[in-house]
Amino acid sequence: MESQQVSSKAASSWIQCLFILSTVLNLLMPLATAQQTSQAPDKEKAPPGIKMKQSEPAKLARMPIEWLIGPYIPVQGPFQPLTNEQRADVYARQTFLTAGSYVARVFSAGFDQARGEPYQWGGGMSGYGKRFAARYGEFVIRNSLTAAGDAVLGYEPRYHYCRCSGFWPRTRHALSRNFVAYNRTERELRPQVPLYAGAFTAGVLYGSWLPGNHNMWASGGLAILGQGANFVREFALDIQRKFGSKE
Repeated sequence: MESQQVSSKAASSWIQCLFILSTVLNLLMPLATAQQTSQAPDKEKAPPGIKMKQSEPAKLARMPIEWLIGPYIPVQGPFQPLTNEQRADVYARQTFLTAGSYVARVFSAGFDQARGEPYQWGGGMSGYGKRFAARYGEFVIRNSLTAAGDAVLGYEPRYHYCRCSGFWPRTRHALSRNFVAYNRTERELRPQVPLYAGAFTAGVLYGSWLPGNHNMWASGGLAILGQGANFVREFALDIQRKFGSKE
């Protein structure tokens, strides 16, 4: 009887989350379309204070490392606003077609399994499967809300590599991009409000659908603290080259 109640609560929570997500997206995406502008900065110019490196024409679409870290703007790539269609493509790749997103959830679900949290889901593959599904569901909601917010505000959703050299300058760049992003001008930095709002909301929803008593607000706070994979993105190409793979 208890297991049936847990399953019923989980199913009800998933339906509630999907309904909230679809409602939010239906409200926000028309705004994004209305606010889409044709303004595009000069492709040959970099944002103020950034020195462009001379290189072959940018290949923005499919690069070998993209399967791991998702779409990004390479060092030689132009800063150019995305269309709604391009944003949809970036969202799909970041959320469903990036190996790193699954690998991260594999580890987070394993950590939850090691802690026995929530204990109602038990152990073994069955318990692990539920924890992985819950963590991946949280990730999908977070990315969906973040993508919608980025579209409305015109924020750049892709990670762009530092147009600098040296470990510490690149590290500072990676850390700073956890807090700011370019707006639709691709020149002005703005606070990463959609990223953290999406993370907090997804964390609260994640805490609400877990069986037993859980602090939803604490789950939202922990989800915010879990943001910050830009350091890995910044040095992913260096690691790739170290192992002999070419861009």
